[in-house]
Amino acid sequence: MAGHLQGAGHSVTVCNRTEARAEAWEKEHGGTRASSPALAAEGAEFVMLCVGDDPDVRAVTTAADGVLTTMKPGSVLVDHTTASADLAQEVHAAAAALGVGFVDAPISGGQAGAENGVLTVMCGGDRADFDRAAPMIAAYSRACRLLGGPGSGQLTKMVNQICIAGLIQGLSEGLDFAIRAGLDVGEVVETISKGAAGSWQMENRSRTMAQRSFDHGFALDWMRKDLGICLAQAERIGACLPVTALVDQFYARLQRQGHGRWDSSSLIELLRDN
Repeated sequence: MAGHLQGAGHSVTVCNRTEARAEAWEKEHGGTRASSPALAAEGAEFVMLCVGDDPDVRAVTTAADGVLTTMKPGSVLVDHTTASADLAQEVHAAAAALGVGFVDAPISGGQAGAENGVLTVMCGGDRADFDRAAPMIAAYSRACRLLGGPGSGQLTKMVNQICIAGLIQGLSEGLDFAIRAGLDVGEVVETISKGAAGSWQMENRSRTMAQRSFDHGFALDWMRKDLGICLAQAERIGACLPVTALVDQFYARLQRQGHGRWDSSSLIELLRDN
C-alpha cells in the first residue's frame, strides 16, 4: 500500500516494528523510513496505519511515541486496521482534540489486493476528512466509500467478515461433498461459479482448498480476531449471529491443532477428518 502511494508520486515515510522490512521497502521503492511512529508522522499531511488489533492501534496513535504526538493540525489520520468501532470513536475524539482529522478505513482484499492496488475500503468519519483522504486511498484501492460517522467503517467490516465466515463454511461443505461424490472439483467449480453460487472465495480459494494448500492468504488467527470483534459488537446491539459463532468455534479447533497461520479457507480440513 505504501509502495503504491510512493509510485503515485507522493513522498512516503514508512515505519515497521520489524526494521528489516522497512529497510527492504526503502530499497525497493525509494521512499524513506523512520524508527518510530511519531518520527514517521512528523510533518506529514496524511498518515496511514495498518496494524493488528485495538491495543496495537493505541500503541501507534495515542501512546507516548504515537503518531498523534507529532501530527500537525489539519492533517488526516487514516486507520486501515480491522478493529472495534469503539476504538475508532476513541481515536477520532483524540485526533479531533488536536485538530487532526480521522477516518477509520478497514480494508478487504487481502495481500493480493494490497499488492495489486485493488482493495475495497470501508470508511467512517467526517465527510470533509474522507474527501481529503479518498484521493490518497485511491492509489491502492478500487472501491472506497464513506458509510457514516466514526466507527461506521469498522461496523461495515464486521458485516464483511460475518458474510465471509458463512461463505467459507458453505464452500468447504460443497467442495468436500463434491470430492466424496467422485466429481471433478475443477469442472464443478467452473460450472457453478457462473451461477448464483459464485463468490470471490469460490473463484480464488476453491482450487487451493481442494489441493489442501493453506500456506498463503489471510491467517485464521486474524479471522478469529475479527470474528471476536463481530460477536462482541453483536452482543452489544442485540444481533443474532448463530452461524458466525459456530464458524468461530471451527476456527478455534484448527487453532488448537496448531494451524493458526493457515489461510482462513482451511475450514475444509475439519470436514476431511469425518
